[in-house]
Amino acid sequence: MTENWLFDQAPNVAAITTRQVLEEALPILHVDHYSDDHSWAFTCSTTDRAEDGRVIFLEEALGIDPSLAEVADLPPGWEATRDYIGGQWNRHESSDI
Repeated sequence: MTENWLFDQAPNVAAITTRQVLEEALPILHVDHYSDDHSWAFTCSTTDRAEDGRVIFLEEALGIDPSLAEVADLPPGWEATRDYIGGQWNRHESSDI
């Protein structure tokens, strides 16, 4: 990993996002850091349909929204949400993962 990389997974590790983030430029408002495999999901909070899921590299998520660096220290099994880009991240332990 690069010296300044903040996430616990390498930049080229797969992460989950949504079609809406990639194709409609909707903002990333929800971040999950899964406890089982330490993977990450960066979603828009407008869909939970499997067919809207997309796989990207972790570094691509940061390229889409550099402010995601603010939640790079999110522990596995936790999630963070916000109301808008630039809004305060609300962190809490996830009950779903």
